[in-house]
Amino acid sequence: MTVSEPVSPHAKDRMVALPPVDDVTIAELLARRAVSDPDHVLCTFDGQAWTFTQVNEAANRIANALLASGLKPGDRVALMLPGHPDHIISLFALAKAGLVRVPVNTSLIGPALAYPFDAFSVHALIADAAYAAPLAEMLPGRVPHGVFWRGETQAEGRRYEELTGFADATNPPFPAADDIIAITPSSGTTGAPKGVLKSDRVLRAGPVTLLHLTEARPGETFLFWEAMHHGAGVAVLIAAVMQKLTLGMVDRFSASRLWRQAKEMGANRVHYLGSVLGMLLRQPEQPEDRTHGVSVAWGGGCPAELWEAVEQRFAVRIREGYGLSEMTTFCTLNMDGRVGSIGLPISWYEAAVMDAEGKPCAIGETGELCFRFADPRIGFLGYFNNPEADAASWRDGWFRTGDLARQDEDGYLFFAGRAKDTIRRRGINISAWEVERVMIDHPAIMEVAMIGVPSELGEDEIKLFIRTAEGAVLPPAELLAWCGSRMPKFQLPRYITFVEDFPRTPTQRIRKQELSRSVTDCWDNQHPDAEWMRGHGERG
Repeated sequence: MTVSEPVSPHAKDRMVALPPVDDVTIAELLARRAVSDPDHVLCTFDGQAWTFTQVNEAANRIANALLASGLKPGDRVALMLPGHPDHIISLFALAKAGLVRVPVNTSLIGPALAYPFDAFSVHALIADAAYAAPLAEMLPGRVPHGVFWRGETQAEGRRYEELTGFADATNPPFPAADDIIAITPSSGTTGAPKGVLKSDRVLRAGPVTLLHLTEARPGETFLFWEAMHHGAGVAVLIAAVMQKLTLGMVDRFSASRLWRQAKEMGANRVHYLGSVLGMLLRQPEQPEDRTHGVSVAWGGGCPAELWEAVEQRFAVRIREGYGLSEMTTFCTLNMDGRVGSIGLPISWYEAAVMDAEGKPCAIGETGELCFRFADPRIGFLGYFNNPEADAASWRDGWFRTGDLARQDEDGYLFFAGRAKDTIRRRGINISAWEVERVMIDHPAIMEVAMIGVPSELGEDEIKLFIRTAEGAVLPPAELLAWCGSRMPKFQLPRYITFVEDFPRTPTQRIRKQELSRSVTDCWDNQHPDAEWMRGHGERG
């Protein structure tokens, strides 16, 4: 087997140097902070503050309670909690106990909610009572060790207070650095979401890249709006312990209030994902636009055409990078502001842009972005119980991201889209498989295909192509109402069009690349006259 050379041999040494990731685990880091900096405020929320000591002791109580309940290190525990310090504490508790965290998006309902419990063989669940209704239909038989409910509910299970009130607040035995302590659902690009195995070391590697990109200093404050079922939110949390930061926590992202919140929190850094920057630019100008005190906006997915507009209007420096669920928060970093670039590979990885045959692409040519790892311990560790997907992720020693990129003569990489069957909408990866499998359950639908079309916010919108049953009438507004109880809002389509048939491969697969990206010939649920196509669901 031959191993391909990187796309630009003369640029091999153009990378961002980072230190090795040591053996000090998340559990030990937090325990050390509770001794060295007991009164440092890790998190503020709704007028209250949580110190390292408070968070460490609360996490220890939950960890020890879970272990005393019969769970053992390596068992999988799902977390379905809102943006609140209790989520932070529970996340640290699982890391301290050596339990494998399975994050559950709080927006999920129906089949999408049931999926992680089935696919990842969850043993127990910690959930907020606010989600008891969508969970009630799918929990029986799926969580053998039971549920711990945070808040009042009539649902069967135990109380979260049993965990937080546990007597033993000492540190449990620390897991090892390379123990698997999380399963992160991938975006499910060509089928069902896959569970990415994450070790303690890998989970700490992401924050190392984040701290380098932001150049955050001890004592600074991050505005913390990220959902903790998302890898970026977890990375920010761990980074705060590593660097003795404070997280000014809000329960959710708000484009209209972000700069005001940053100013109130005294934040020095803010994070963005994809369409966040477009949403901010579309807000009316306000006094806080340039007086917020933030110096760096960091993240991934800043469109080149918005880069300078963001910097000029909000008086911040853009710091861009690229990462993916299967690896770390950032695999490339743009430290010098080269507009539109995701930067250079970090020193832990070697990057290459390859064609369909696995050969290096020429400078400026678009191909698949691939990586290989100097230290396999902080590379791709595999998927949970999915050896076929593991094997398909590799070619000649290179990990295939499924994302497209090009590289310039200086070695800088530029993201060029996704080769996989997924779109990114409002910072969330949405699998066509997830949407299509719900839609196909509608009795009037024979076939359905989802694609992404450009959004004015710089990411994607969902467009559905539907072939209905013979003689069926399917008004789009009624279809959306039907979907409302079966999928989260972020998966609802914006555009719907009806077709007699689809372009197909010889094996009868739909050729999605031939489907129209136009949005002028279809129903638009954001159109002022969204009912205009009611009754136009007839085939033909």
